[in-house]
Amino acid sequence: MTHRERLLKVFRFEKVGMLPNYDFGYWGETIERWHKEGLPEDVRTNQDVERYLGLEGYELIPSLPINIGLYPYFEEKVLEDKGDHLVVQDGAGVIYEKHKTSASIPKYLKFPIETRSDWERFRDEHLDPDYPGRIDPDIRQKAELWRKEGWPIKVNGGSLYGWLRDWMGVENISIAIMTEKAWVEEMMEHLTNLTLSVLERIPEGTPVDYAHWWEDMCFNHGPLISPKLFEELMVPRYKRITDFLRERFGITVSVLDCDGQIYQLVPGWLRGGINCMFPIEAAHTDPLVLRERHGHQVLLIGGVDKRALIAGKEAIDRELERLIPLVEDGGYIPTVDHRVPPDVSFENYCYYLEKKKDILKLG
Repeated sequence: MTHRERLLKVFRFEKVGMLPNYDFGYWGETIERWHKEGLPEDVRTNQDVERYLGLEGYELIPSLPINIGLYPYFEEKVLEDKGDHLVVQDGAGVIYEKHKTSASIPKYLKFPIETRSDWERFRDEHLDPDYPGRIDPDIRQKAELWRKEGWPIKVNGGSLYGWLRDWMGVENISIAIMTEKAWVEEMMEHLTNLTLSVLERIPEGTPVDYAHWWEDMCFNHGPLISPKLFEELMVPRYKRITDFLRERFGITVSVLDCDGQIYQLVPGWLRGGINCMFPIEAAHTDPLVLRERHGHQVLLIGGVDKRALIAGKEAIDRELERLIPLVEDGGYIPTVDHRVPPDVSFENYCYYLEKKKDILKLG
């Protein structure tokens, strides 16, 4: 079976003999550490590591070349050099201070959307669905080549809250939701229409297998928006997009990337047509609980507690054994529950990969 055939069988709760061997990438500092512990120096990117270690690589899966969000990007530039720190503007127009070498959380200074007039300018300059270059003119030919090579192919489903949070900051969007709900709804409606406008221009017959969404909107105790407002503002808009994906491309699987504790939002995502949870941060969300509550309505990718890889071999054994019932039930692919942090030694990670191969055979 090809990689694509095996993944689609997992999505249908069918046995495949060997589950796809994925992980969700690595911090830059992790790769730097591993260079000192045996990883060759020329293995530098997430994709390099996945290929070197023999993973099929979730990040290696090709995505249709479209731009459905912010486009064109802002100029990335250094605004001030403060010795150990830099003040920079990133491609989303966010200005922040960061350490030159550490991957610590930056100090955010200014967001591109802080007022309604900011939004209107941002919308007109960076969220115009007709801006040239949103769709690669060779999209169908590229997708057909990937299909011949046996790859599954994903398409970007977009984001409603996650992008706005990045462009506004958590505090600003939280205040806006409570004091200017109509404005937030206006922004989410524009993002929905933008997404549909771009998706509609993908040539008919272009092969694609599933959608991937990014929606970081939970912290360690639950969602950053009330479930009631989530249901009102977001779920119907998800459904408009997932309905279109099903009708136009036959897509029945939408993978949702959200960190934190997601229990309260999963029912709404399922109603909105988003049915695969990823990467399932084990410290806050247990994939076994998700399956217990939602049965085969929900697909799962992730859920291997990164803290076990930090702790060592015995903890790794216990963690993988804990997940065997999910693997045997189907509709689940075990991967580390976020990017592998630099606390994980190269030895522990290689041990985890070897032990995981035995688990993957159970699928």
